[in-house]
Amino acid sequence: MDGQQLLLAAESAAREKNIERDEVLMAMEQAIQKAGRSKYGLDRDIRALIDRRTGDIHLSRYREVVEEVENEATEITLDHARTIKADAEIGEFLVDPLPPIDFGRIAAQTAKQVIVQKVREAERRRQYEEYKDRVAEIVNGLVKRVEYGNVTVDLGRAEGIIRRDELLPREHFKVGDRVRAFIYDVREEPRGPQIFLSRSHPQFMAKLFTMEVPEIYDGIIEIKAVARDPGSRAKIAVISNDASIDPVGACVGMRGSRVQAVVGELQGEKIDIIPWSAEPATFIVNALAPAEVTKVVLDDEQRRIEVVVPDEQLSLAIGRRGQNVRLASMLTGWDIDILTEAEESERRTQDMRQRSEMFMDALDVDDVIANLLVVEGFGQVDEIAFVELEELADIEGFDEDIAGELQRRALVFVEERDRAAGDRYRSLGGTEELAAVDGLTPAMLVALAEADVKTLDDFADLASDELLEIVGGAALSLEEANEMIMAARAHWFEDDEAPADDATADDATADDAAEDASAEDASAEDASAEDADDAGSAGDSGDAGDDDPVAAAGSA
Repeated sequence: MDGQQLLLAAESAAREKNIERDEVLMAMEQAIQKAGRSKYGLDRDIRALIDRRTGDIHLSRYREVVEEVENEATEITLDHARTIKADAEIGEFLVDPLPPIDFGRIAAQTAKQVIVQKVREAERRRQYEEYKDRVAEIVNGLVKRVEYGNVTVDLGRAEGIIRRDELLPREHFKVGDRVRAFIYDVREEPRGPQIFLSRSHPQFMAKLFTMEVPEIYDGIIEIKAVARDPGSRAKIAVISNDASIDPVGACVGMRGSRVQAVVGELQGEKIDIIPWSAEPATFIVNALAPAEVTKVVLDDEQRRIEVVVPDEQLSLAIGRRGQNVRLASMLTGWDIDILTEAEESERRTQDMRQRSEMFMDALDVDDVIANLLVVEGFGQVDEIAFVELEELADIEGFDEDIAGELQRRALVFVEERDRAAGDRYRSLGGTEELAAVDGLTPAMLVALAEADVKTLDDFADLASDELLEIVGGAALSLEEANEMIMAARAHWFEDDEAPADDATADDATADDAAEDASAEDASAEDASAEDADDAGSAGDSGDAGDDDPVAAAGSA
């Protein structure tokens, strides 16, 4: 084969594989190099060059000029090199032209394999570069083969694969069928670029709407969220950036033409088109359509919402096998609990009863006062102990005397409860260092000690979700848990202080200890005085029980 024929062959291969001619010629050069090394020695640095203009092949041996030869096949000393080339320098390569080789059958077969391999690699590289930026696009192709439920799709200049779990349920393709799918991933792997297609991906439906609804394509209507139960039902939330255009009506189209085109492509999948709202409660109510909602209760920290529906609407709100509420939860990103009005009323009554009993036991009051506190929104004894006295006194039927007595009893209960929790914590081996962490209540400390978290380092080793699991998710928010753990880890990063600083710190500690001792003595004296006053009060109460303002209020 002469030079021009070689160039024509490279040109033809490049056109057929849709790659650059230069890549084919480079593959040929590598094949010729491999054949040359087989003839002249595998350890020699043999290089081939094809003239891009004439197609002539130049085969050469390269040797590097070095001070000391380690490999005689590829290196030459400076003295020896200067006998060949007078101005040779260290690091330079001497090029010795070699006669063209005559390819035998084995050498020709080897060269062909190298060329085919390199051309295939170039083709794969071109496919990857072409499709890696086409993720999230819809493509059309023909089914090339079906193996174990996985469908290989001919995309023209590449192949894509739809795995069995990315097809719609009960959907079957035969070789030669035309298929439309969504590119959700393109990965470069040893066997070539893998283009992964899907017909069950939520964004497949969104892209279909974009193709069918010009307002979405133009950006007038925006798709905010999509949730799918592939092949069965889907919900899509849309919003219009133009107040004069109804987003739901635009997506439905004249006599439902637009939405029916999408439904037809998705094998009859039912689609609910929902107006999106920035208000979570409104959005969730819309998402539960066609069910009617009478009441919602939001928990922003847990991203959980309780939805109350009429008794006859319960099955509609939940949907078949929970489908409606599950899709609404996926669409909104909130956990949704569905209650009937009867269930909500019963639970509210039960909750009020439990809180009333708790107040009756903790504050030693009758059910009338306990119910008043619950109705006013108090849920814990701590809230009564530390609320503003005026707020407590403003409750209908209360006055300052009753409010003050309730707050005193609440404070006594809280102190006794915390003292018992502190004793329990210390009996479990909990350290004072951990107890000093800001934000940890005595009840939390007991829970931590029971979980074998007894030192500051134990606490600092926790992850935030572990802490929430131990103390209860309602006691702390995730942000508070993160802040407390990071504060506990602060001592890990502190630099050791100088000895002089340590001495100063020790002196300061001694002074603090002295002050604490004085404060404890003063507290003891105050406690004695309070005990005496309490004894006097108890005596008075025994003489005249009608003077108890809380008891009087309960009787009233």
